[in-house]
Amino acid sequence: MFPDFPKLRILPLPSLILHEDHDKQRTLPLVEKLRAQGILRNPPIVMPLEDDSGRYMVLDGANRVTSLQEMEFPHIVAQVVAPDDPKVELQTWNHVVWGMPVDDLIATIRDVVGIQLLPIKIENYKMPELDCVPVQIHLADGRCFLACTTAEKMEQVAYLHGIVDAYKDSAFLDRTSETSIEAFKEVHPDLTALIIFPEFETKPVLDMAGKGYLLPTGITRFTVSPRALHLNYPLHELSSAKPVEYKQTYLQRWVQDRVKKKGVRYYAEATFLFDE
Repeated sequence: MFPDFPKLRILPLPSLILHEDHDKQRTLPLVEKLRAQGILRNPPIVMPLEDDSGRYMVLDGANRVTSLQEMEFPHIVAQVVAPDDPKVELQTWNHVVWGMPVDDLIATIRDVVGIQLLPIKIENYKMPELDCVPVQIHLADGRCFLACTTAEKMEQVAYLHGIVDAYKDSAFLDRTSETSIEAFKEVHPDLTALIIFPEFETKPVLDMAGKGYLLPTGITRFTVSPRALHLNYPLHELSSAKPVEYKQTYLQRWVQDRVKKKGVRYYAEATFLFDE
């Protein structure tokens, strides 16, 4: 068997919960694709909650999970990782925003309940020691602000939603790991701002999800190593009314058969896939 072989499990679909908002407009196209192909290409990655509820938080694969829920599947095959797995990393996405007047953006953010907007200068900037959750707002006209809230941890989620809601339906946006707005000025003539979010930690996100507090979409990114890809598991094995124990045994035999037939390949190095 390969080193660090991914832990694949058959799980009841209702036991999976999301940690961030999901764009339901993306569900229907994927439902149609799943029905046409008849396979689950890449299993979602999930992590068990630490509250003894038997639930799992979806780290990656929210579209696949919600699509199978829409199709009323009883079970799903998922890659399970532990909360203390050192090979699970949580990164933060920033948002580059364009197509919205900068003054409209700032005015809308100012209206978010509980928010403070502090003007800052980027030159030699150091994050001040404030008792708040900071979000940096770098405007295309050169102005910069620090958006803060001193709300309790669970209430901070609403504050983050307020900031994202200020532009998500009124402008175009894309996720980026960049922290300099200069990189986008030639790309977007109608550039509005670069929104830089704070770093998150896995276990607080796990706790918030368990209590029903979802982060805004597109600001977190979980990376896992190793990652199970191109599983291409038959959907008819997931849609049947057979018990989860039977399906888990079948999955194990199915994986073992793939390994024996040399249908599984392990890449130890970083890999680019050109068939996605």
